[in-house]
Amino acid sequence: MRRPLIAGNWKLHKTLAEARQLAAQLAEKSRGIDDRDIMVAPVYTALTTVSEVVQGSAIQLAAQNCYPQETGAFTGEVSPLLLKDAGCSAVIIGHSERRQLMAENDAFINLKLLKTLESGLQAILCIGETLQERENDQMLDVLSRQVKGGLAGLSAEQMESVVIAYEPVWAIGTGVTASNEQAQEAHSFIRGLLQGLFTPEIAAQTRILYGGSVKPNNVDGLMAQDDIDGALVGGASLNAEDFLRIVKFSS
Repeated sequence: MRRPLIAGNWKLHKTLAEARQLAAQLAEKSRGIDDRDIMVAPVYTALTTVSEVVQGSAIQLAAQNCYPQETGAFTGEVSPLLLKDAGCSAVIIGHSERRQLMAENDAFINLKLLKTLESGLQAILCIGETLQERENDQMLDVLSRQVKGGLAGLSAEQMESVVIAYEPVWAIGTGVTASNEQAQEAHSFIRGLLQGLFTPEIAAQTRILYGGSVKPNNVDGLMAQDDIDGALVGGASLNAEDFLRIVKFSS
């Protein structure tokens, strides 16, 4: 059985005080939850603060991005090594907003993923198609390219530290969610890709999250699908009550 993972991506939100307050609420109200993993990804400036607040709780800490070098003349960038030092155990890589707004390609994303794993952190690789790509029947081609490009050069052993997050770009921040059937179809296809790239065992053990406008009122149906192992939550993760309801999904 794959252990469910609910991860909250706070994106560009929360001052230090706000991050501390939200993290404290989550740490307190998640006590006793031990059958699933819970993770939050604050902005860089709040990482150490949140790390201190959630220490000893069920909450794991992730970063929203990284740069594929440990140190050097890379102004404005943060390495996996520094993120680990700040208390992170995982990094979100290749989020659709990085791909769309920052023009990150699969080769660069692959470098980030490899460096993240080399640093001893877990990697959450985000993939997903745009509305235009879906309407042009390119969804499967896009997912194939992103999975193969993002995971290029990885060993079966390294895959044990990789989580895939399927996030249909057309459903992020729009309030539109893929139907349970659409989400399951994509997740099943991705698992098939993993089986072809690695082994049936690797495919069966890899967690695949859904990340498109997950809300308290739709999480139960999504989590009831065979190949959906959790959620990468955006806007709903900024409210403790909403995020905790998602964490406490019932499938």
